[in-house]
Amino acid sequence: MRTKIRRLALPGMLMVCSLGVGLVTPANAAGTTQVSGSGTYATTGSECDTPPAGFADYPGLILTGDLEGCLYTDVVTSKDLGAPSGIYIETGRELVVASLNGGPVGTFTTTYKFESKWAPDVSTGVEVKGRCQHPITVGSGTGGFTGATGRLNFKDEVTTGTYFYRGHIALG
Repeated sequence: MRTKIRRLALPGMLMVCSLGVGLVTPANAAGTTQVSGSGTYATTGSECDTPPAGFADYPGLILTGDLEGCLYTDVVTSKDLGAPSGIYIETGRELVVASLNGGPVGTFTTTYKFESKWAPDVSTGVEVKGRCQHPITVGSGTGGFTGATGRLNFKDEVTTGTYFYRGHIALG
């Protein structure tokens, strides 16, 4: 009985592994670049400290890594579920002014959804964890990002105030 279970499990495992590889393939397709790096909020007098009109809800975020430049935010909706849950959700749009791997500078916009947990809540507390998803708005790219599609995902490192990003960008 034990041998039979092992034989049945192995083909199933191979199928799961094969499916997993297939799911990863589109991000590695020709013309798509995997990106990663980090961001920190700009301080007065630093690059990214002057957000453009319509994107001034937070200080600019200085991006380093595969993307070098600035990210600016326009909050569209926010919802604070308050204590005791500490859940805060926000949506909006962003403008990225950057270069990709040292290429030409360009811009693109994203829509985003931010989800976080605060202790005890967003208005009086400290962020416990946060993450957000940023799909690139189709047709928004200019310069080095003309025709850009893709997505960035950010994860907040709450102890250092660093925001780590990963994702993929296809230029077309």
